[in-house]
Amino acid sequence: MGTLVTLHLPPGSPVADLPWIITIGPLDDDEGWEPLVCGPYERPHALALAQAVVADEDLMAVVEPLLPLADSEAIRAEVELAKSGGEPGADELSAETFDRDEPRRTTPGRPPTKAEVRAGFARIAAKLTAAG
Repeated sequence: MGTLVTLHLPPGSPVADLPWIITIGPLDDDEGWEPLVCGPYERPHALALAQAVVADEDLMAVVEPLLPLADSEAIRAEVELAKSGGEPGADELSAETFDRDEPRRTTPGRPPTKAEVRAGFARIAAKLTAAG
């Protein structure tokens, strides 16, 4: 059985509405293959897909938000924040958003159908192109 790692978000967190990516890799770093990154997905789809992939295999899936940064200055600001030990998007989020000290069980539900994932892609594209 594999491992699924994600952020625990408080109800109503704005991070939940961001696009999410899945990084799937070996549980053991000595396996010799590079992790696969896929997405973006809506958060519930990402969680369900990741769970379905790692359920019966010795894999690790990391489900995390994708920051849709539109220019190099925004990226540099996030790099500086990361270097300083801050959390990405911390200016918009409370400290409780990144509660990483307690492991949480996630119940992602059934994997979405191809049509549901494609509909999610369309919603993400609309959000990203509408963002200022």
